[in-house]
This record gives sequence, structure tokens and C-alpha cells, in this order.
Amino acid sequence: MNKILIFVVTLLLVAVGGAALLTRLVPGPEAARAIWTSAWIAIVVQGIGFGFAWSLRKEHVMLGWGMGMMLRFVSLAVYALVGVRVLGLTLAPALLSLAGFFFVTTLVEPILLTP
Repeated sequence: MNKILIFVVTLLLVAVGGAALLTRLVPGPEAARAIWTSAWIAIVVQGIGFGFAWSLRKEHVMLGWGMGMMLRFVSLAVYALVGVRVLGLTLAPALLSLAGFFFVTTLVEPILLTP
């Protein structure tokens, strides 16, 4: 349970802190909206992805981690092809921030999935 809490705190720090930092670096309300939307999507998708890996960590950790990676890839693709357009977001800030949030939080997972 301790490692789950560490992941949740790390995820929130990366997504919320990263979004706050990026909105200061990339000017404009449209970019800020795209970045914050990506941050909330990253929180949900990363939580589910880590849940896959966590639930299978004792016997099939690579399967769980692979399922989480596939979920991230599919969610990024759907976001790029459909979500950004439907939500009326600016493409570059939305996709780059989501990919960045996924990347940074994925780096923490292997450390927390060890028995």
C-alpha cells in the first residue's frame, strides 16, 4: 500500500506540477487549457495503467506493465486523432504535454513494482 501511495503522490506532482510549469512557459489560454486537460487525462490513464502492473506484479509483472504501456499508447493515439479535435484543443501543447506526463511517470513505475 505504501508504494501505491508513493505512485499516486508522484503522479499528482508530475501532472499538476508539470502543468503549472508548462502553462507559465507556453503562453496563452488555449495552450493552458490543452495542457491542463492533458494533465487530468494522464492522471486517469496512468492510474489505470499502474493498476494493471500492480495487480500482476507478483507473477506476470511484464504482462501488466505491457498492458499499461498499450493503454498509454492507445489513449495517446485516440486523443490525437479524436479527442483534441472534439475538445477544441491546440494540438501541439495537448499532445506534447500528455506524452511528457506519460514518459516521466512511467520512469517511476519499475522502481515501485519491485517486490
